[in-house]
Order: sequence, then structure tokens, then C-alpha cells
Amino acid sequence: MKLIALKNNLKIGLDYLSRAITANSNLPALNNVLLKASDGEIRMMATNLELAITAAVPGKVTEVGGIAVPYSIFSGLVNNLATERVSLESTGNNLEIKTDNYEANIQGMGEEEFPIFPKIKEEDNYLEINSSILKENLSKVVIAAEISEIRPEISGVLLIAEIDQMKLVATNSFRLAEAIIGKNQFKNAFNQGFRIIIPLKTADEIIRIIKDDQTAKIYIENNQVLVKTGEVEIISRLIEGTYPDYEAIIPKNIESQAVVEKNELINALKLASVFTAKTNDIRIRDKDDKHLEIYSASSNLGENNYLIPAEVAGEFKIGFNWRFLLDGVKACDGTKIVIKLSGLNRPALISSPEDKQYSYILAPLKGGE
Repeated sequence: MKLIALKNNLKIGLDYLSRAITANSNLPALNNVLLKASDGEIRMMATNLELAITAAVPGKVTEVGGIAVPYSIFSGLVNNLATERVSLESTGNNLEIKTDNYEANIQGMGEEEFPIFPKIKEEDNYLEINSSILKENLSKVVIAAEISEIRPEISGVLLIAEIDQMKLVATNSFRLAEAIIGKNQFKNAFNQGFRIIIPLKTADEIIRIIKDDQTAKIYIENNQVLVKTGEVEIISRLIEGTYPDYEAIIPKNIESQAVVEKNELINALKLASVFTAKTNDIRIRDKDDKHLEIYSASSNLGENNYLIPAEVAGEFKIGFNWRFLLDGVKACDGTKIVIKLSGLNRPALISSPEDKQYSYILAPLKGGE
């Protein structure tokens, strides 16, 4: 293998791969990055056996081949090089790095010793979507997810693909977020609908890695998902199991609701948080049909009362974890927020009248009334 690349392009590629690198003494190959040069293409690859990432790096290839080298050493060298133009050449299991005024050799391993990368063979079936839309909607739902060893099926994002819409759902049993992507925003080349559960760490990497305003394709095969853009491929195992019937907990019979200005509510929550100490408890109640009171108190710190204008219908009394409520409020598009209640100690539905595609359900604190 022999090639020339720019330091900054190598740095970007290494950053893409960083979360797929796991310090592993039992399988030292997993501590490596595979550099593979073919005609007109340089690819950098890393895997932890659960998640595999490939980054395409611009450069000039004069000799094809491949070598795996320790990620930490190669990354440390690349990040500290003083010049931009970098020459890489492999001889056996040795990688030589040269610039105008620097030379180093890294002991690596042959590409045949590197773990085999999973591949998607059936590429005729896929979902196609603008990467910005995918990232935005994933970001809106991952806030409600967390990794659970007891219930692994909720340790990810449920993707429901149908002919006329796509849904992304996440929950940790205390809160739930659902984002709907309309049929005009994606292309479904599958013959039928399906449901898959994408691991939370994989969803986080999709949000972090793929660039905005690119075409992203999603492939599913053999309990694996591949998300592919122009320069990056992310392939991951899917979570097995049946996702809970989340629609059963979405409030149906609304008894009361309050409509407030989004920025006004965000400011009120931040002020109330000062007096919540470690509990994060706040109380919200109606003062009349035109105002809500945001209340928080701590025996050590004091108390807070904040009145905000609101359109209130019915009796409104509830308690929330202010951080969880703030997450949902921020995720809603639009300038107004509506909080709907379906009874004492039952989950609240938080959304925006201006955004029918996103819903956030949050369980109340007991005694919040």
C-alpha cells in the first residue's frame, strides 16, 4: 500500500472511527484501524464487533493494499504532525509515515488478521432520506432513551417503516418520544413495512457522524442495519426482541390542558431549577384560566414562584422532573407548547400546536398535584 493524503482528511476520518474503537486486551485487533487503499479510494475502518464504521478519505493511491495499525498511535501521530501532506507506505506489517520533515514507523498487522466487516448483500431494498431530516428526528427521540440491561428491547430507537410514513420512537418507561416522518420526506424501496430496534449508541453515532444535507440510505439484512452516506458507512447489530406497545400509554382522553409560549416556559423551568436541589422536582398548577404557576422549593435553599401567561382549560395540577420536561419542550418545534393531562398521576402529553409530527410523553411525579 502506498498513498498520499492530507493530514486534516486523515484526522476527520479518525474522528469518525473513534467510537468504534474499544480497548480490548483479549482481541487486540479491535484496538486497530484498518487502512485500505484501492483504485482511487482510501478507506479507514474500525469495529468493536457491535458497531463498525468506515470512512472514505480523499487522497492519491499509487499502490493498492491494506494494513491495520494501533488506533491510538496512528491518531496521536496524525494529530501532531506539523505539515499537511502525509505519505503512507506499508511494507509487510510495517507502516511508514513521512512528511517533509518527519518520519515514523508503526508496527501493525496484516489486513487478513483484522475482523471481517459485516456486509449487506441485498442493496435493492433500502430507505432513502435526507441526512438532516434523519439526524433531526433521531435527536428528538434519543432524549427519551437509556440503556437497560433488564429490558434490552428499550435500549434503542424503534424505527417503524411504512409505505406512507416512518416513525422513530424511544422510551425509558418514564418518558417517551415519537417523531413521524411524512411520505414526502423519504423513499421506501422495501416491498413491505417493518420494525427494527437500533441500539442507542448506534443512533448517537448516526447523529454525530453523518453530515447535514446528504443522501442517507438505510439497509437492513441479517439482523443488521447499515446507514450509508457519501463518505461514511455505519453498520450495527440490531436489538432483538419485541418493542413494547408504546401507543397504549399515549394519553387519549384529555381532561385538561395548558398552552404557553415555548420560550416563556423554558425560562420559567430554568429559574425554578435553581431551587430544586438534587430532587429536580417542580410543581405546575393553574392560578386561573390565564396563568400557570411554576413552583419549586428546597428546605436549604428557599422557594420559587413564577407566573406565566397561559391558555388553561380545566383543572391543571401536576409535578415533573424539570430536566425531563425541559428536554421535551426544547425538542418541540414551534413557538407554543401544549401540555395535556388525562387524569391524576397519569402521563402528560407535551407537543406543539405548530408541529403535529412530534409527541413527548412524560410521567408525573407522585404527589405532584
